Amino acid sequence: MPGPGELSSPQLERIIGRDAGLVRLRALVDPVPQASGVLLVIGEAGMGKSLLLADAAERARAVGTRVLPVTGRESESKLAFAGLHQLLRPVLSYAAGLPGRQALALRGALGLDANPAAADPLLTGAAVLTLLSDLSERSPVLVVADDAHWLDRSSLDALAFAASRLDAERVVLVLGARGQAPPPGFDRGFPELRLDPLSAADAGRLLDEQPRPPRGRARTQVLAQGAGNPMALIELAKVVAEDPAASRRWAAEPVPPTDRLRAVISSRFAALPEQARAALLLAAVADGPDLGAAARRGGGSDAQILAPAEQLGLIKVDRDGVHFSHPLVRSAIYHSAPFAQRAAAHRQLAEALYDQPDRRAWHLAAAALPPDEEVAALLEATATQAQRRGGAAAASLAMERAAELSLDPEDQARRLVAAASAAVPTGQADWVQDLTARALAVTADPGLRLAARHDAGWALAYSGRRTAALPALISVAEEASRDQPALAWDALSDAAIVVYHSGAPASCLAVSRALGGMESQESPGPRAGAGSHRLWIQACADPFGSRRELVASLHEISRSPLDEPALWRVGSAAWLLDESELAITLLQDAMQRIRAPGSRGTSGPGLTALGWLYIDTGRWDEAQEAAAEAASLAEANQMELVAAAADAIAATVFAFRADSSAARKHADRALATADQADSGLIAVRARRALGIAALADGSHLLAFGQLRQLFSEDGAPVHNIFSYLGLADLAAAAVRADRRMEGQEVLERALGHLEGTASPRLEQVIARARAILADPAKAGAHFDRGLCGPAGDQWPFERAQLRLDYGEWLRRRRRINDAKPVLTEALATFRRLGARSWARRAEAELRACGVAVPGTERDALEELTPQQRQIVRLASDGLTNREIGDRLFLSPRTVGSHLYRSYPKLGIADRHQLRDVIGRASTSDLADNETLT
Repeated sequence: MPGPGELSSPQLERIIGRDAGLVRLRALVDPVPQASGVLLVIGEAGMGKSLLLADAAERARAVGTRVLPVTGRESESKLAFAGLHQLLRPVLSYAAGLPGRQALALRGALGLDANPAAADPLLTGAAVLTLLSDLSERSPVLVVADDAHWLDRSSLDALAFAASRLDAERVVLVLGARGQAPPPGFDRGFPELRLDPLSAADAGRLLDEQPRPPRGRARTQVLAQGAGNPMALIELAKVVAEDPAASRRWAAEPVPPTDRLRAVISSRFAALPEQARAALLLAAVADGPDLGAAARRGGGSDAQILAPAEQLGLIKVDRDGVHFSHPLVRSAIYHSAPFAQRAAAHRQLAEALYDQPDRRAWHLAAAALPPDEEVAALLEATATQAQRRGGAAAASLAMERAAELSLDPEDQARRLVAAASAAVPTGQADWVQDLTARALAVTADPGLRLAARHDAGWALAYSGRRTAALPALISVAEEASRDQPALAWDALSDAAIVVYHSGAPASCLAVSRALGGMESQESPGPRAGAGSHRLWIQACADPFGSRRELVASLHEISRSPLDEPALWRVGSAAWLLDESELAITLLQDAMQRIRAPGSRGTSGPGLTALGWLYIDTGRWDEAQEAAAEAASLAEANQMELVAAAADAIAATVFAFRADSSAARKHADRALATADQADSGLIAVRARRALGIAALADGSHLLAFGQLRQLFSEDGAPVHNIFSYLGLADLAAAAVRADRRMEGQEVLERALGHLEGTASPRLEQVIARARAILADPAKAGAHFDRGLCGPAGDQWPFERAQLRLDYGEWLRRRRRINDAKPVLTEALATFRRLGARSWARRAEAELRACGVAVPGTERDALEELTPQQRQIVRLASDGLTNREIGDRLFLSPRTVGSHLYRSYPKLGIADRHQLRDVIGRASTSDLADNETLT
C-alpha cells in the first residue's frame, strides 16, 4: 500500500462524502502553518482515514512542507520504538545537534548505541520534540502517523509527549487510528475528526463512481451490506460485478462489513496460483521491512509471481517493495492461511534476519508451538534489551511470550513474574494481575510466589486502586518477614506509600500493626539496614504518636551514608515530620543523584514532595517549577497520582497568590483524578486550595464548605497528616461565614483525634485556629503561644498569617504601637511571596494604625504565567533557549516564543535587560520593608 501522501491526484479527487474532514485537514497544512497543530482521525477500518491523511500529505508537500510519515504495523507493535525509528530514520542525522542528554536518550531508545544509557521516557519524548522543532526552523513539518493503533506503545508515548508540548513550532501532527477511541497516550483531549459511515446519498454516489456499478436489487444489497463503509462498498461492488448471485447469498448471511470484507479478500487469495499465494503470505508475514531483508538474502519473490495478486488489487508492487492495498487485506491473507504455512514463512524470515535479534526472536516465536526453550531464551534476551531502552510494554510482551514457550514450570513462573515487574510502569494493573495469577498457578516456590504477589499489589497501587493494594502488600510483608526480610520491608514500605496517599485512619492502623508484627519477629542484631524503611513507614502511619523518637531517629539516620532509595525515604519522612530544611537538603541531594539520563522517571513522587516543601518554606516559584517538572514526568511515565499532585501544588500556589481562576482549574483537575477513599492526600490538598481561593475572593461561605470537607462529620481527619494543616484556614472561614460555633466544634473534634505530639509547625497552626475562634478577651494567650518560639519562622506564610491575625487583634484592642511592627513583618512576607490578598489586608490594617503605607509598584513578573516566569529567570541567568528547553522539556522555539511574549509585559526589548528586571524584583520587597520601618 502506498505510504501516507503517496496516492495519485486522480485517486484523491474521488474522495466522496468526506468534505468536512478534507477541509479541516487541509486547513492545517495549506497555507503553510505558522504554529503547531494536532488532529486525530478516528474511525473503523475502511472509513477512508488513509486517504484523508494522504491528501493532507500531498498538499503539504505542494507548499514546501517536509512530510515525515510513519505507518503502524502489526508485526512491529511489540518492538520497542519501532515506530519512532521508522518516523525519524530520514532525519536521524539532525539528532547530532540535540542537547547531549537528549541525544543519548534518543539514540539509546532507537538502539543506535551499543551500550545505551539507561531508559528515560521523559528525555526521549523531549528529544523528539526538540528534533521536530529544529527541523521546523528549516521548513514546516507535517508528521503523518497512519494505522497508529499498531504503533508500539513506547513510540506512541514519545509522540504524545511531543504533541502535548507543541506550541510555536511550525509542526503539525495528524494521526489516524482504527476504532472509536484515541490510541494510548493520545487520550488527553487532542482535537479529533471522527469518520462516521457515509450517508445514503454519498454511498450511492460512491457506487456510481465504480467501473461497474451495481443496479437494482444487487445495488440495494451492496448498500445494505456495506453499511456506509467506503471500502466495503467498493469491494462488494467488485464482487457483484464478477458474481451477480453473491448479493442473494448475503441476504441470508448478515455479517458486519469488516467480516464481509475479510471473507471477500480470503476468497480472492484462495483463487491465486500456488506460487502467488506463497509469495503473498510471505509478504503478509513480513509486514514491511522484513520482506526486504529476506529478498536481499534470496528469500523474496519476484514481481512476476506476484502479478496475479496485483491484478486483483490486493497489493501494489513498486521499486520500494510490496504494499498491501489496505491493512485488512494483509490481515485477512495472514489469518486465512493454515498455521503450518504461516510458521514456515515466519521461519524463512527469521533465517534472513539473523543480524536483527529482536525481529528474529518474534518470528521464531510466531512459528513455535510450546514448549521451545531456545526461542524462549531469545525472547528473554529481547525483553532485557527492550527494558534497557525504555520499552516497558515491549519488554513485558516478550517476557510473557517467553514464559508461554518455557519447558520448565519454574522458568515459566520466573518469566511471568519478570513480565509482571516490567509491566508495572505501564499502569495496566489488570495485565499485571493476569501475569502474576498465571505465575502463581504454576509454581510452589515461596520466593517467586511472594515476588508475584508483591508485583500485583504494587501494580494496584500504581494504577490508583489503593484500597485493594493495601491488604495485598501487607500480606506479602507479613509472610516474607521471617525468611525474606528485604522483600518484607520493601512490601511494607510500598504499603506505607498507599497510606501516605490515602491517609485513612483504618489504613494507618493496619500498617502500624503490620510493622509491630514484623519488629516482633525481627532477629536480634543491628537494624540499620531497615532503618530508613521503618522511619518512612512510621512517618506515614503515625507521625504524632512517637514524634520525639522519630525525629531523633531521623537525624541519626540522615547522618549515615544512604543509597538513593533510602535517601528518598528519609527525605520524605523528614518532610512528613515537618523537619522541612533537612527534608529539602535530603531530597535535593537525591535529585542531584538522578540527574543523569535514565533515572528521572523515579523522581516524580520526590519532586512533588519538594514542591510541597518549597510552598511550606516560602519558595513558591520553585514550587511551581517542581510541579511543572513533575507533571512532565507523570505524562512520560503514566503516573496518574503524580500528575494530580502536581496540579494540587500549582493550585495551592495560585490560591495563595489570589489567582482564583487558575487555582480552581488545577484543583478541579486534581480532584477529577482522586477518589477520596483512595486519595485523601489529593482530595485534602485540592479542597484546601479551593477554600483558600474562595477566601481570597471573599466567598466565605463557599470557603467554609470546601475546608469543612477536610474532616468527616465526627471531626476525624480525611488525611491523617494534611487535614490538620487546614485548621486555621477553616477557622478563618468559619468566623467570616458566621459559622464560629460550628468551626469551634470541628476544631475540638479534630484535635480529639490527634493522638501524640504535634510538630512546632502544627502547634503554630492550632494556636492560630484557637485564637481566631476564641473569645477576643482570651485570644491573646493563643497568639502568644503560637508566636512564642522562633521555630515557626521556618514556615513564613503561615507565620505571616498568624502575625496578620495577631496584628488585627492588637489594633482592635487599641494596642496600636504593638500592632505596627507585627503587621509590618507580615506585610513584608506577603509582598515577598506575592500573596496579594493577604498583603492588601495587612496594608489596610497598617493604615488603620495610622501608618502611611506606600503603594507598591506592581511586580512586572506577576504579569507572567508561572512557565514564563521560570523561563525569564533562567534566561536572566544566561542560559540559551536551547539550554532552557532542555531543562524544562520544551522546544527551543517555544522558549523563544514565551520570551517574545514576555518582553512587552516586562517593559523591555530583549533578553539583555532581563537581569535588571529580576534584580529589581528581588530587591523591591526589601525596599518596601525598609520604608515601612
